[in-house]
Amino acid sequence: MTLSTQFYTMLAMAGMGGWLGAALDTYGRFLNRPARARWFVFLNDIVFWVLQGLCFFYVLLLVNEGELRVYIFLAVLCGYAFYQGALKGIYLKVLDILIKTVLWVCRLLLKTANYLLIKPVTGLFHLLIVLLTGILNIIWKLLKGASQLLWFFVKILLAPFRVLLRLLWNLVPSRLRNLIKKFFASFGGFSGRIKNIVDKAAKWGKRIFRK
Repeated sequence: MTLSTQFYTMLAMAGMGGWLGAALDTYGRFLNRPARARWFVFLNDIVFWVLQGLCFFYVLLLVNEGELRVYIFLAVLCGYAFYQGALKGIYLKVLDILIKTVLWVCRLLLKTANYLLIKPVTGLFHLLIVLLTGILNIIWKLLKGASQLLWFFVKILLAPFRVLLRLLWNLVPSRLRNLIKKFFASFGGFSGRIKNIVDKAAKWGKRIFRK
């Protein structure tokens, strides 16, 4: 390994040390450990460190074909220490600004989508429901009015027959009329008895099925 390669390797690893510090701060801001379950934090920690290891190995593979030396660890520590001492405060402020900006943009997009897409669609849907309800109500009223009008004309047409039937009924002898009335009265009593028998049978069947 030449001196220039070693120099580039130390610079790259120092930069990766600073990258590691920034990645840890970013990961801590987004993870919010106290509000997460332990198993979720554990899995995220494993994924985070695996990704960091892959990044370090890829950079090391680019600069010196993956050769691992002791000074590489020292360079990483120096880069991490430099970040903690000089860049952490600035980075966290920039990170907070970026997070707030991204959240503001997301809220703006959601509000815009709500006003331009969701509200017009829901308003159109409600308007269609109101129109459909009004049309059905009008049709129902028209059908109801037509049926009442039809029944009125039917009663007018049947009025002469009703008068004729009354006249014929008055011409029937009183004895025959009494017999007809008694027949219908007995028929009514008979139907009532049948209904009572059916009700008793239904109750009896329910008791059997309950047992």
